[in-house]
Amino acid sequence: MLHWLVVGIGDITRKRVLPAILAEPRSRLAGIITRDPAKAVPYDVPSWPDLDRALAESNADAVYIATPVFLHAPQTIAALRAGRHVLCEKPMALNYAEASAMHQASIETGRTLGIAYYRRMYPKIERARQLIQEGAIGRPVFAEAAAHDNYNPIGTGRAWLADPSKSAGGPLRDIGSHRIDLMNYLFGNPERVSAHLSTLVHPFEVEDNATVMIEYASGVRGVVDVRWHARPVRDEFRIRGTEGEIDLTPLNGPELVCPGGSESHPAHQNLHYPCVEDFVTAVLENRPPRSTAATALPTEWVMDQSKG
Repeated sequence: MLHWLVVGIGDITRKRVLPAILAEPRSRLAGIITRDPAKAVPYDVPSWPDLDRALAESNADAVYIATPVFLHAPQTIAALRAGRHVLCEKPMALNYAEASAMHQASIETGRTLGIAYYRRMYPKIERARQLIQEGAIGRPVFAEAAAHDNYNPIGTGRAWLADPSKSAGGPLRDIGSHRIDLMNYLFGNPERVSAHLSTLVHPFEVEDNATVMIEYASGVRGVVDVRWHARPVRDEFRIRGTEGEIDLTPLNGPELVCPGGSESHPAHQNLHYPCVEDFVTAVLENRPPRSTAATALPTEWVMDQSKG
């Protein structure tokens, strides 16, 4: 059994993270860290105004960190040093150096540190990996992902995304990180990165678009293009090989098209549930989760390289 503290009660936490913990049969919600105790009332659990007090007073085994990115490193390291396992939201940290410190703290404490790149748990992603390994498209040589929308976080509960001191970037780190992580998952170690970032439309300090090209040791070249100023909405992901193509568009849908035809591989209704379930299994079985600090570090490296 794993007893959880949850830090940060935003939209994703209420809609996905807390329901996932409450539904996972080996999990119990031990408490919530929030400056507004009313937010904890519906869950009938204790609440604390800060993480340090919760770590001192709670007997929880694990902490889910769902705060703005600038808090990820200090809160994760504090929880690990207090002997807790940690599942932290993405992106891992503000930069590669902070992410490395988090990873090092996990090693030194012997506690499990997972990063919530939940798309790794999509059944269609596992099917794509299987098809690649079976040679269904020959040798993979190129991958492309595009995530476009017209999005401005200013004036919303996620306004911190437009503050570089709190987010370290715009769509590159918010939605691009997921696509970069999947390419790393599918193709291995990134070796070289080139990128173009700019702010063309929205009046804020972070970029509103980013185009990143990644060269992999395997020879695959990946391109990720993310935008907060483009219509129509796009959620594209394709893998091209010497003998064919795998089309996962839309990435968040069940569809997969490959040389063998069209297939359907729906994700869990709660996209965070498989991530929580995998993390619990990993801790109880003393194995790494699907998405670890070590596997998330290359994504941080790519994003650091993208900013030159």
